[in-house]
Amino acid sequence: MSDAAQRGRMLLTGGRGMVGRNIREHARAAEWEILAPSSAELDLTDSAATADYIAEQNPDIVVHAAGRVGGIQANMANPVAFLDDNTAIGRSVIMGARAAGVPRLLNLASTCIYPREAPNPLSEEMVLTGPLEPTNEGYALAKIMALRLCQYIRAETPEMQYKTLIPCNLYGRHDSFDAASSHMVPAVIAKIHAAREAGSETVDIWGDGTARREFMYAGDLADAVLRAAADSKGLSDLMNVGVGADHSVNEYYAAAAEVIGWTGSFAHDLSKPVGMKRKLCDTARQADWGWAPQTDLRAGMTATYQFYLERLST
Repeated sequence: MSDAAQRGRMLLTGGRGMVGRNIREHARAAEWEILAPSSAELDLTDSAATADYIAEQNPDIVVHAAGRVGGIQANMANPVAFLDDNTAIGRSVIMGARAAGVPRLLNLASTCIYPREAPNPLSEEMVLTGPLEPTNEGYALAKIMALRLCQYIRAETPEMQYKTLIPCNLYGRHDSFDAASSHMVPAVIAKIHAAREAGSETVDIWGDGTARREFMYAGDLADAVLRAAADSKGLSDLMNVGVGADHSVNEYYAAAAEVIGWTGSFAHDLSKPVGMKRKLCDTARQADWGWAPQTDLRAGMTATYQFYLERLST
């Protein structure tokens, strides 16, 4: 029996994105036969095509990591697409898996599902207890729909292990570094690298830089996903996956500057939106599950910057 056949067949949606690529290159991925169709091969917004593909491939588990993603700028510029595309994708994958009788599904959500004014740290019980952050509300609503659908399926059919992991903000290898669509950490890396190359002495920060964010290296999320895929019975229906600690935006900029070797100064643009003031996961359920991320911010930033330089060179 090959290593890839030991645990069975996995359908990984979003296998060409950052999370999917980190899952595929993780050492434990060799334990699975992984199907990772590209968007050209399978349009996940097409519910009939998605259901047919899942029924034909008959996976043992679906890991749903696909979706339209982006930072504040992208979400504010394209709210219709972030709501409509992600709703269609989530429904197609989850209902297609259910119709095919796939016994296990891991759905990946996001901490943007939590109410804007919820007290930190954000616990799983807080979903739908208050208004969402307006700058990414469409994306959050689609993710809430998907996680509720998984919960409803499991309530109706307990033997179907359809569960949701809620990662904090992510960065890492295979990230997007496009300022118009990326999340904060890769955008900061690209911005400071450009400043160093141009000899610029100042880099702008949106807002006053005091907003706090929790970012986890994507390779650590891959480790959690593959552990959960191997045995999901010990998981609750919803579980945060995070670092359990956060840093200010100013601190992320300073860390990136240190890794890149730029010694200029920062200027704050108070006219720009900053999103939620703080977004920190409660990792109590994760701790009970017996898992914690292993990559600290400096190591993760360094690996991500090296990947960025490799991409630039090609």
